[in-house]
Amino acid sequence: MCRSIKTLRPPYTEEVTEADVRAAALQFVRKISGFRAPAAHNAEAFDRAVEMITKASEELLDSLQIRGSR
Repeated sequence: MCRSIKTLRPPYTEEVTEADVRAAALQFVRKISGFRAPAAHNAEAFDRAVEMITKASEELLDSLQIRGSR
């Protein structure tokens, strides 16, 4: 969907920062909203969506169980 969002789980990325997760969330919201930067009247909804997706992404990454490679 959005080619600039990179995979944020091992073995693709060993160390994931909060900034990495937020950047992916921001790219996702930009893609689905069609706005690179929202107008002032949409900024609150845009920012809230980024925060919600960041949180959901962090929860997902924290709960994934990655099997060791053989």
